[in-house]
Amino acid sequence: MRVLNARGFACGIAILGALGSAGSLYAQIGVGTWVKKGAGSMTPITMVVEPCCNGGRRLSYHFDINGTKTSLTLASPFDGSEAAVLINGKPSGETMAIKRMDTHHLFTVLKMNGKLFGTSKATLSPDEKLLTVINDVSSSTGGPAVGKTTEIWVKR
Repeated sequence: MRVLNARGFACGIAILGALGSAGSLYAQIGVGTWVKKGAGSMTPITMVVEPCCNGGRRLSYHFDINGTKTSLTLASPFDGSEAAVLINGKPSGETMAIKRMDTHHLFTVLKMNGKLFGTSKATLSPDEKLLTVINDVSSSTGGPAVGKTTEIWVKR
């Protein structure tokens, strides 16, 4: 059950890392530590964004599920190509294809075992301290519920 909850959690969070993939003027946008607001019954969710992958980003999420420390990682060039999502270092079957639309907008295609299950759209605030992610899950994968949800991330 922990993997299913982690998969649901993964739906929209990886999109944040794409913020640092543009030219040198915006090279550091997104890099750092972010915290998800209103994580519900889960403990705080922390995300660390680091440069990698020839201009892309490595995203490392850390959170607890029923008292078990869980990590989710993704390393991607952020050019719209699919990248594997790992849960506790093991393949989850999920991929994310993150594409930077402009300096403050991103789009992600979410797949599970090769089948499309949703998309995410993200908007970075003008002061670059808040990220709003709108997830639209179109089919159930045993993780997130079908429908739209909104996440707010705050940069530390």
